Amino acid sequence: MTQIKVTLVKSTIGAIPKHKKIVEALGLRKMNSNHIHQDNPAIRGMVRHVSHLVKVEEINA
Repeated sequence: MTQIKVTLVKSTIGAIPKHKKIVEALGLRKMNSNHIHQDNPAIRGMVRHVSHLVKVEEINA
């Protein structure tokens, strides 16, 4: 199953509240923190909303 590694590369200070909640729901707290998720449409949609704040890498397991 494919997994994706999501890394917070830009601060959420000044971001709209919806984007702050999405970043927190992805498990990202501080700058350069990362979290590994299963690749599914729900996670991809969340990442697409905050694509200007995060970096995504695919991990083939």
